[in-house]
Amino acid sequence: MQHLQKLIFDSIENSQFPNQPANLYDPIRYFLSLGGKRIRPTLTLLAADMFDIGEITDALPAAKSIEYFHNFSLVHDDVMDQAPLRRGKQTVHEKWNLSVAILSGDGLLVKAYDELANCNPGYIADLLKTFNRVAMQVCEGQQMDMDYEHADSISMEDYIEMIRLKTSVLLGGALQMGAILADASLHDQKLIYEFGEYIGIAFQLQDDVLDAYGNPETFGKQVGGDILINKKTYLLVKLMEILKEEDRNSLQNLLDSTLSGNPNKLKDMLILYQKYNIKSLADQLKESYTQLAFERLSAIDIPNDKKKALITLSNQLLIREQ
Repeated sequence: MQHLQKLIFDSIENSQFPNQPANLYDPIRYFLSLGGKRIRPTLTLLAADMFDIGEITDALPAAKSIEYFHNFSLVHDDVMDQAPLRRGKQTVHEKWNLSVAILSGDGLLVKAYDELANCNPGYIADLLKTFNRVAMQVCEGQQMDMDYEHADSISMEDYIEMIRLKTSVLLGGALQMGAILADASLHDQKLIYEFGEYIGIAFQLQDDVLDAYGNPETFGKQVGGDILINKKTYLLVKLMEILKEEDRNSLQNLLDSTLSGNPNKLKDMLILYQKYNIKSLADQLKESYTQLAFERLSAIDIPNDKKKALITLSNQLLIREQ
């Protein structure tokens, strides 16, 4: 697996962009240089390798297209969220301005399609269908996320559907594109896509838990950040769903408060989560989706040793024992 990850990192690092206009291409180079784990393009290569593509470099353009699309979505998400930092560095709209961020994000989207055009012509139609379906679903998920910011409450079904669209479908699509390039059957394409989708939901549920309960030294973000801004994660949505009447005023007061007005906001919310066993419920649901994912992978009729790298990466993402 490490050699596939190195292939991705080297290829992205060596991507060539023109020097002019500088305010278009410098932000693209800057954002790509911020790194990240390159999980999605690695999934494309892992799926292609698992289904015996032959020359793994044949899947590299599709893997890069997924990574460029992912980075395009992050640049634009940062604009919509007015986020000052990405991976500990200034976001593009902060370092330059909003117009530059929008246009450089557009440039990354164009580069994604440019890479798709470099794939084997015999597969481009199927790749485009998968890529376009997933890309539109990611947009739908982002819109749902923004809509839910202003909703008093949402159902658990709505929340799971939002994270499926915003996060999970891109993992599934990355895997399916690798499978397409390796001539996997439609049945196996469906299974590997669903594996990625379920892993993505489990991963987001884990991220929701880590935001409230993670180790500040390893989490990579401010622990409790979602609580402080009243973000509707699984934890808050579930709490609202099962909250007893006696605690409704307490929750509303916490949601109405700010850190400056209530320095104990994080601690008091965690007390409510503990009272209703929210973390345990989240962990249980994460494990349910993880099991669904591995059931799909087990149903793919190829030797288990060919699945080993994908299983290893998935367990690393989900902080599970091998």
